[in-house]
Amino acid sequence: MLGLVENHSLPRTAAFFDLDKTVIAKSSTLTFSKSFYQGGLINRRAVLRTAYAQFVFLAGGADHDQMEGMRKYLSALCRGWNVQQVKEIVAETLHDLIDPIIYDEAASLIEEHHTAGRDVVIVSTSGAEVVEPIGELLGADRVVATRMVVGDDGCFTGEVEYYAYGPTKATAIKELAQSEGYDLDRCYAYSDSATDLPMLESVGHPHAVNPDRTLRREALARGWPILDFHRPVRLKQRRPAPSRPALVAVAAVGAAAATAGLVWFASRRRTTRARFALI
Repeated sequence: MLGLVENHSLPRTAAFFDLDKTVIAKSSTLTFSKSFYQGGLINRRAVLRTAYAQFVFLAGGADHDQMEGMRKYLSALCRGWNVQQVKEIVAETLHDLIDPIIYDEAASLIEEHHTAGRDVVIVSTSGAEVVEPIGELLGADRVVATRMVVGDDGCFTGEVEYYAYGPTKATAIKELAQSEGYDLDRCYAYSDSATDLPMLESVGHPHAVNPDRTLRREALARGWPILDFHRPVRLKQRRPAPSRPALVAVAAVGAAAATAGLVWFASRRRTTRARFALI
C-alpha cells in the first residue's frame, strides 16, 4: 500500500514511471512501426526489422549494447521524417495501439499516487512525439523523453538533442525535483530495466516492475519491492478510482451522516427517558 495523502506543509513529491514494459506491455516506439509504414515513412524491410527488435525487447534480451544499437538504428531511420506527420499518425492510432497494452496494475498505481497528492512523471527513452501523447492518455503531469533535432524544414535531422537513457534519466529527475520542489527522499520510481538503476537510486522509494534478471538481482539485494504487472486492459474498461476531491466529498458526506445519526439517536434516547419519567 502507498503512503497516506501527502501533507502539503511538506515539500512536494512525485512518482516517476519508466514507460515500456513498466506501464505498457511493449516498446512504445516500435509499436507504431506498422502505422509509420502505412503512412509511408518506412518500408517493409524496416517493419520486419523493428518487429525483430520488439521481439528482442520483450524477451528481455536487450542489453546496453543492443539498446545503443537500437538507438542508432532508429535515429537513422527517422532522418527526414516530417515531425507534424509523425504527430498526426501517433494521434490517429494512439487509442488503437496503446490503450489495449496499458497494464491495469500500472493504471491503478498512477491513480493511487494522484489520490495521495503526488505528481506522476513518465520518464522514457522513446521520442517525445510518442511519449507525450501517451503521457496525456495516462493522465501524467509531466513527461521526460528523448528529443530529436528538428531542421528548419520541419523534419528530423537524425541527430539526438537529448537522450533519456541510463544516468541522463536520473539527471533529468534531479533537475525536475529542483525546479518543482520535489523531495526525492519521499518520491517513488518504477522501472523494469537495470539500465534505470540510476533513476531508481535517485529516489527514496524505488520499485522493480517486471524486472530483467540484473534488476531483479539488485532489487533482492537492496530489499526493493518487486512488482508483477501482467494484466493489459483498455482504460475505458477499467473502473476508475475516485478522484481526490471526490474522496474528500465522500468522507464529508459520511461524517455528516454519522453526526446526524448520533443527534437522532441522542434525541430518541432523551424522548424515551422523558416518557418513562412521566409513567
